Amino acid sequence: MNSRERAPIIVIGSVNTDMVATAPTLPAAGETVMGTNFFVSAGGKGGNQAVAAARLGANVTMVGNLGTDALGDQAIERLKKENIDCQQVTRDSEQASGVALINVDQTGENQIVVVPGANVTLSAELVEKAFSNIAEGSIILLQLEIPFASVARAIELGAKNNCRIILDPAPAPAQALSPSLLENVFLLTPNETEAEILSGIKVTGENSAKEAASALLQLGVDNLAITLGSSGVLLASKNEHRLIPAIEVEAIDTTAAGDCFNGSLAAELAKGNELPQSIEFACRAASISVTRAGAQDAMPFAHEVKI
Repeated sequence: MNSRERAPIIVIGSVNTDMVATAPTLPAAGETVMGTNFFVSAGGKGGNQAVAAARLGANVTMVGNLGTDALGDQAIERLKKENIDCQQVTRDSEQASGVALINVDQTGENQIVVVPGANVTLSAELVEKAFSNIAEGSIILLQLEIPFASVARAIELGAKNNCRIILDPAPAPAQALSPSLLENVFLLTPNETEAEILSGIKVTGENSAKEAASALLQLGVDNLAITLGSSGVLLASKNEHRLIPAIEVEAIDTTAAGDCFNGSLAAELAKGNELPQSIEFACRAASISVTRAGAQDAMPFAHEVKI
């Protein structure tokens, strides 16, 4: 399948500017540590996932909301340079563009504070307006850095338009995901913490991940991919549970690994590949992203990801 035949990918979510400081260790509460480097990078879970998919050849449209400030101008220009359709990115003159303040230590672990800005005014009404231009059968990629009502409306409209919906429940939701919402989700992609919050089952490895997966499947979601860090990804459906191993690498920045995984997975599904194959590919892409600094800047291109 060539790029013209691929299912369109619609990413509905946040677009931020990341301000990243690196240091030997992450500060404890009340502690000051001396950093080693500082840089500004394009980020936001929605924008990250859009870039991940676009760099792998997918046809990607971004639905998001930015301020009318310089950071917003720069964010849109960066997305356009990645061949992402930004016609559905709106601007809010009363809100600043979103930013994320990120600390990264020498092992690649991070602390992140997100100030969402205009992302919080990506309303259900704006999502409805965007759907007037979304093709039936698209792949819809969602996260939770925008209002929950907007996510719920996107899932409802996506289901009506026969779209395959991938929901990355990150950051971990403050409210439970209802069965009426989950029954329209093709794939839910929580990490260990998010799976625990959503299922009520503490996830400490493969066996407990299977228990959490079974509980979530009972709520109506079709498929689950629980990311387990270096242990890999547990793919679960009503018919199977399969552990797909991670690729061993030396990580320097794990900030956007989950976003790379989701965007790469969507790109492979858009090509017509099956879910297990797509997850294997996404694991490899994510393993490359953690060896690089930054969020959108770390996303690999198609020629770099080989199975």
